[in-house]
This record gives sequence, structure tokens and C-alpha cells, in this order.
Amino acid sequence: MFRRVVAILAVMLVSVGASSAQTIINGAGATFPYPLISKWSHEYHKIKPNVQINYQAIGSGGGIRQMIEGTVHWGASDAPLTDEQMKSAESAHGPIIHIPETLGAVVFAYNIPGVNAILNFDGETIANIYLGKITKWNDPAIRKLNPSVNLPRTQIVVAHRADGSGTTYIFADYLSKVSSEWNQKVGRSTSLNWPVGIGGKGNDGVSGIVSRTPGAIGYVELIYALQNQISFADVRNKDGIFVHPSISGVTEALANAAKTLPNDLRFSITNAAGKKSYPISSATWLLIYKHQTNYENGRATAEFMKWAVTEGQKFSADLDYAPLPAQIQKLDVEKLRQVEFRGKPVLD
Repeated sequence: MFRRVVAILAVMLVSVGASSAQTIINGAGATFPYPLISKWSHEYHKIKPNVQINYQAIGSGGGIRQMIEGTVHWGASDAPLTDEQMKSAESAHGPIIHIPETLGAVVFAYNIPGVNAILNFDGETIANIYLGKITKWNDPAIRKLNPSVNLPRTQIVVAHRADGSGTTYIFADYLSKVSSEWNQKVGRSTSLNWPVGIGGKGNDGVSGIVSRTPGAIGYVELIYALQNQISFADVRNKDGIFVHPSISGVTEALANAAKTLPNDLRFSITNAAGKKSYPISSATWLLIYKHQTNYENGRATAEFMKWAVTEGQKFSADLDYAPLPAQIQKLDVEKLRQVEFRGKPVLD
């Protein structure tokens, strides 16, 4: 009888231990989607309390680097990996799969004392500010775009990201499409050799510089401008129309730029055609190893991503991100079904 009781207790303890075991999945990368990823982590823990999601918003460059080095289970980036980065990762850990997670807008934020109007900008003027060719707020190029605004002769303080950043990539990708001079002298990357300006770490850092500095201008993800109550501009799109950053403008950009998507889901929707398209729009990606080395972690990571790109999309709009259209959600799930452990898919 005593042995039977001991055996039952042992089984009960094992069951309790198994049910309380935590699967921890560590991720790192972009600050662009951090508010949404934070929301997802909180909501998903309610559904799967045994899964703990840790995410460090260190910038897309840092997330890509940690994926290549194999120090995290998953990453996030606003810039798809380059062919060179894909090869580096594959040689060490196998292929990395790109999963578009949401869509957002990069806005052109500014702080001009005495000016409360929403300004208009075009790509050439933005490029010339960041090239150091336009240095005053009352420059003729800015006044031409804003004839009804009394702009002061205030020095423009240019703010940019100091860390490797997907937001920088989106911004530079756009400028490379609309300014041949920018494309030749600076180009597109997560890290740039800036002609002018001061750097801030993360979207928070750039937002902070703009909000604290009279005359400052900087590029940040839409939600950071809204949270910090910073003014941001309308931008002339490919059809010649000034468009205010919005969820609908981002969705329109995807609809017009991504009618034919590449198989690896690495695409760009900046400077998309369409009267309502906001020109500095982008997807942002979750990154996952195709070949997993731990079944539990691999399955937990893939399941979380599947939930995020389907059910989790209902949280996007409230945080000023554009939810993924059904077509992209379906493609994401198909990609996640390619994730495997020892040759077998981790998802049912």
C-alpha cells in the first residue's frame, strides 16, 4: 500500500512538473514593430502560459547579426536580409525564413517652434535635407511646398538612427528610389555613412531628439510620433499627391506594389504607385531558422509566429499598424510549415 501511494505521488509530481515547465523563446531585433510584439507577447501568454516570449528591441541590424551568430531563437527586422547575409546565416545554421508580420509607415517628424501646420514634403527635398544641402527651415524648396506657412529662419537639426536599423533601411530605400544623388552617394542599408546629423538609438532615441530639440527633424515609425505627440509631414507619392501617413495609405501601398510577390517574401513597397498610397510604407519581418535544433523551442516559436500573423493581427490597428491582408497571412502560414526538426515539420 505504501509503495502504491509513493508511486501515485511520484506520477503526480512528474505531471505537475511537466505542466509547469516553461518554454522560453528568445528574440531580438527591430524597434519598428516593438509595441506590437510587446502586445502579442502579453496576449499570447494568456493563451499559452507555459510559453515565455523574450524580445529585445535592439534594432534590425542587431537582430540580423544575432540570427547569423545563432544566439537567439528568432529575430525581427524591417529590412529583409541581403543575399550576402542569407548566405552567411545558411552556412552556419541553415536557411532563414522571412515571415511578414505587419505593415507600417515611417514618418517625417519635425519640431518647429511657432509652426503647428502639417507640412508637405517631397522625396527630393527630404533627400537634400539629409544630404546637408538644405539647412534652414525657410529654404525656398520647403517654402515652395508650403506657400501658406510662415516658416522661420531656424537651423534644421537633422536626427537619424545611430544603431543598425530597419527603419533606416526603409527610409533610405525610399530616398534611393526618388533621388539619384542619394542613391549614388549614400544608398540603402540598415547602417549608413550619414552626410549630416546627430544619431539616436532606436525609434525612441530619434523621437526624443526631435521632441526636445527646436528645429529638429527626423524619421520614426508612426506610433512613436503619435506617442510623443510630434508633428509629422504629408509626403508626395509617386502619383504626385501629398498623402498623410495612415493605416489605409500603407495598405494601399501594399496592394499596388506587391501584386506579384517573390517566393521568399523579401519585398519592398516604398514609393508605390496609387493615388492613396503612402510612399514611405513597409512590411516588417519575423525571422526563423528553417532547421531547428530543439523541437520544443522550434515548435513554440513557429506556433507563436503562426498566431501572430493570423489571430494576432486584430491588435495591429489599435497600435497604428496595418493588419496583413488574408493573402499574406496564408503565405506566412505556408512558410512556417517549412520549419522542421530532423526533417519533420514542427507544426501539425
